[in-house]
Amino acid sequence: MNSSSVPRRRVLRILAVTVALAGTAASAGGTTAFAAEPATYALTITHLDRGGHRTGNYATNVTGISGPGGGEAVHPYDASGTTTVRLPKGRYLLDSSLTTGNGADGTDWIVQPRLDLDRDTTLTVDARTTAPVDVRPPDRSAGFLHSAMFVRVTHDGATRDANLISASPNLRVAHLGPDAEPGTVRQWFDAYWTTGTAGYALGHTATGNRALTGLVRHPAAKDLATVRIRGAARPGTAEAATVDLQPTAGPTVGVTRKLAVPGTATYFVTPERGTWDVTYTAPGAPGAPANRYAADSIAVRAGATTTHTFDNAVFGPGLAGRPGVVRDGDRLTVDVPLLADGEGHLPSAPPYAAALTTLHRDGVLVGTRTGAPGRGEFTVPPGRAEYRVTSTVRRDGGPGAATRVTASWTFTSGTTGGPVPMPVSAVRFAPALDPAGTAAANAPLRVPVLVQGAAADGRVRALAVSVSVDGGASWTRVPVERGAVTVRNPRAGTGVCLRAELTDTGGNTLTQTVIDAYRTR
Repeated sequence: MNSSSVPRRRVLRILAVTVALAGTAASAGGTTAFAAEPATYALTITHLDRGGHRTGNYATNVTGISGPGGGEAVHPYDASGTTTVRLPKGRYLLDSSLTTGNGADGTDWIVQPRLDLDRDTTLTVDARTTAPVDVRPPDRSAGFLHSAMFVRVTHDGATRDANLISASPNLRVAHLGPDAEPGTVRQWFDAYWTTGTAGYALGHTATGNRALTGLVRHPAAKDLATVRIRGAARPGTAEAATVDLQPTAGPTVGVTRKLAVPGTATYFVTPERGTWDVTYTAPGAPGAPANRYAADSIAVRAGATTTHTFDNAVFGPGLAGRPGVVRDGDRLTVDVPLLADGEGHLPSAPPYAAALTTLHRDGVLVGTRTGAPGRGEFTVPPGRAEYRVTSTVRRDGGPGAATRVTASWTFTSGTTGGPVPMPVSAVRFAPALDPAGTAAANAPLRVPVLVQGAAADGRVRALAVSVSVDGGASWTRVPVERGAVTVRNPRAGTGVCLRAELTDTGGNTLTQTVIDAYRTR
């Protein structure tokens, strides 16, 4: 990555023409046969500042794309402002950043996406040819954080990148040289701003045959989409969470901020940049592995708000986009996240006290695995049999923390010729809770019930949901109506437990229990 403030000065790389001995047999005339390596050509580059004077405040990169020089990458420098390097014949990408020596003046970045070196060549990189990158949010009080511009050039099946990361809003850019082939030059620009209470992520993309010369974007508030990231305060959590936001497509540099929980981070983003990715790192105990959640490819629309809440109840099994249990020959692999958060975001390293997964075949114990929740690998006898997989995780935190989650699946399976998903399901409970995972006491609460996995999309034969308010000692059946159940919440400070019993249309079953799914306030 190029620097926007301190130009890189590296020793000029000289590529000498060499001659390789091809053979030793002498001809009748007494001469010896030799084969020369590909010829090199002199590339001379002169760098001029905004006043038209030669300058040593630059960093230039010449990157081979195709031909004999396709593997070259050099950074020629001479303090005089003029530098020469010898390179093999080929297509190259050149980029050069120039500064005044004063960081407040910003950077001039000049890109030549097509440099065909087939003879001695002289170029001038002239800061006077650049035009401003004028991209700013509608709120003039917003402060600039940083920006990133990437250029990607494709030729003859090869792709090469150049980039500039800037800590100053004063960026100027220009194209240099002839046009490249249509559609072979792609460019991304992202700039990040903050008001202290909200952030702006303003992105732009371009595809064509030239690098950008200047860029002007002044989006109005109505042109932007809102991405709202809510961090919950799960029982037992402390300190602050970390939120990362960046566009999904193309190379980029995103933005990171701390978030006191419970709290909300709000970003205004450009729909033109496509979808956006969010990574949320939950606060945890000192020394414990970081627990990260991801929400990728978030679709946005101008004038609309998209909200994601992380690390909130009801925690439980999640099978969105994954098989859960797979049989490959006579090996069963269990991988069901038991502590997906209330919106189904999967955790990377959820805190827990103990985890256990067991496998029975025709009622006989095959094996037991401890360690990561919902995970285990087992070798089973060949042939067809009925299996029962049971996975349990325990953790601390009290009501609302899902202190015990258990899922038990039954299905019939035989030896397979390769990886085959087993027909397992999960039930998601999705009540509207506050950021502390609580609901109002002594009041009815609608709890949506969502089925994932084998029984999804109308493949449920039977589904029963029960509620416990005494830690699972006793249960009360509640009817499932229009995809939800209604729970009459008990007195304040009580943990509410939820259980689902499901049979799919193939006869496979699930029994799922979440102790302390949420608590009352």
